[in-house]
Amino acid sequence: MLHKRAASLPVFIASDGCQLSEVIHPQNDGTTWGVSLARASLPPGRATRPHVLDFAEIYYVLAGQGVMHLEQESAPLGPDSCLYLPPGARQWVQNTSPDQPLVFLCICHPAYDPAGDRPA
Repeated sequence: MLHKRAASLPVFIASDGCQLSEVIHPQNDGTTWGVSLARASLPPGRATRPHVLDFAEIYYVLAGQGVMHLEQESAPLGPDSCLYLPPGARQWVQNTSPDQPLVFLCICHPAYDPAGDRPA
């Protein structure tokens, strides 16, 4: 059994500007099922940089309010929002709250690879 707690995970700034913690990644954890899970946090009033991923991504919002931008579409986000983001699409997310972080989980398939994450 692999068991982790969010409070014990290292936090770093991802290439798009989010605060990120890798929860499960095959390179770090020896898992073999080809997906990764990260916990992201975006400070109040901030937005990530537009970027394109070569892999599919699913966002699940835990807390906060925001707007997800995918190509020419936009969708409001809040707790329990879930989004599928297809590979190759220009995307970015913005936190619309003046005082609360936007906190969400990111599931990538195949697992996140920095070589497949580029500025848009």
